Parts: sequence; structure tokens; C-alpha cells
Amino acid sequence: MARKIIDYLYIIFGSLLCSAGIVFFTTPAKIASGGVSGIATMVYHTLGWNSGYVIFGLSLPLFLIGMKVFGKMYGFRALVGTVLLSLFTTLLMDLSKGEGILDYSQSVNVLLSSIFGGLAMGVGTGLVMRGGSNTGGTDIVAQILNRYTPMSLGSALILVDAIIIAVSIIFFGVERALLAVITVYICGISIDKVAMLGSNTTKVVMFISEKNEQISEYLMKELNHGATLLEGKGMYTGNDRPVLMAVISNQELPGLISHVKKIDDKVFMIIQNAYEVLGEGFTPVSKSIDLQFGN
Repeated sequence: MARKIIDYLYIIFGSLLCSAGIVFFTTPAKIASGGVSGIATMVYHTLGWNSGYVIFGLSLPLFLIGMKVFGKMYGFRALVGTVLLSLFTTLLMDLSKGEGILDYSQSVNVLLSSIFGGLAMGVGTGLVMRGGSNTGGTDIVAQILNRYTPMSLGSALILVDAIIIAVSIIFFGVERALLAVITVYICGISIDKVAMLGSNTTKVVMFISEKNEQISEYLMKELNHGATLLEGKGMYTGNDRPVLMAVISNQELPGLISHVKKIDDKVFMIIQNAYEVLGEGFTPVSKSIDLQFGN
């Protein structure tokens, strides 16, 4: 029960912090830093619509698509973060009138908004993911691309954000687009540090559990990842102890841990950074860089 309360606090505070980054920094500075928040920034400065309404309006159909593709459990997890992000953004936009907290007659404040907006959004999103949810939006598009194309999840996320930033040049100019790249970079690093405690894009996870079948079913059906069962033996007991191994992305790790705890609260998990992962679902072997060692 205490764990659930902590998870919800992560989600609530993380959504609020992410909204603050959008409302007080990136939106008033005209920095469309990818994702639905970037689209909402362009819409706000073009049509004057509250960014919170736009985020929810764009995220809802994406949420429904994600639930259709990845299953109901995925959809419910995404919905919590999406609703809270939209709600907090709407409220903060109404309170601030979209003016932010810095004086943009000084150009240095635009750079500061790029940096601190990315930091707030990244830490906030990381907290939401640590709570077992996510903020939905265009991340769902990237995950769908990852599922149905050879593109890795990281590459898909970069592609989606790059398209949105490129379109923002039409509305805000090249300078703001370059600042948006800085925001996305800082946001990504912050998410890794807060949610995944590391900067690598993938993790190798090993499970020692009496319920390996249920865990592998979740990996394959909900996360669309394969798993490998390795032979193992407990040296203290002398009993056979099969080890389940899987490779997943950083973004999927908090949700995986949360779900596996529900399956088996006595599971033994080993989580390691993966320097590089080649193969189906990640970087295709044909596209990997050949490394030469020796003379």
C-alpha cells in the first residue's frame, strides 16, 4: 500500500513539474521542443489555445491507438500521466496567462528557458515513469514505429521530435529550433538520470523467480520483447533455478519493475547497462558500426 502511495506521489509531482517546465519556460520562450507539448506551443502562439487543452486533445487519440496496439494495461498506465499533465498545464496556463517567469526582452533568458525548461520536463517525466506511468503523447508514435519497423526506440523518438522541431522553424525561426534541440537533449539526459539511474538506452534484466512464465508472458505480450530462459542452479540449495533474461529500453524499465513486483514480490532481479544491442527490436545488425581491434 505504501509503495502505491509513493508511486502516485511520483506521478502527481512529476506531472506538475513537467507542466511547470512547459508553462513557465518553453511555451513563453517559443521553444517547441518536440512531443505534443511542442505542437501545443506552436498552436498556442498561432491560435491562442490553452496548451493543456491541446496536449489532451492530441494525446487522447494517441492513447486510444496505444491501447489498441499494446493492450489495455498499456493504455491505463499512459492515461494517468496524460490526464495529469494536461490538467496541470491547463491550470498553470490560466494562472500565468502564458507569460512565464522571465523577461524575454533579454535574449539570454530564452537560452535559460531552453535549459531549465528541458531540466524541469525531463526530471518531471522521469518521476512519472518511476511511478510506473508515462506522459503518453508522441512517445506512443515512437513505440509504434519501433514495433512495426526496424527502427530502434531511441531512433524513433529522435525522428518524431526532429520532425516537430523542423516544423517549428516555420513559426519561430531557426534560432528557436536550435534552442529546442538543446531542450530535448537536456530533457533526455534528465529522464535517464531520474527514471533509469543511468544514461544507457537499454538494460539487460535477469529474473530469478518461481513465476518466470507469467513474467515472460508480460514481456512478450505487453512490451513486445522476447526473453531467454537460461539454465541455473542454486549453489546453496542445490536446486535448479532457471534464469529469465530480457533486453528492454530505459523507458520501459520502471513499468516493468512495477508490474513484475505484482507478479512476484519475492523476485530476484539483476539490472545491467547494455553498451549496445544489435538485433530485432533494436539496432539491426546490418546497420551496426564495424569495430576494428588490434593492429
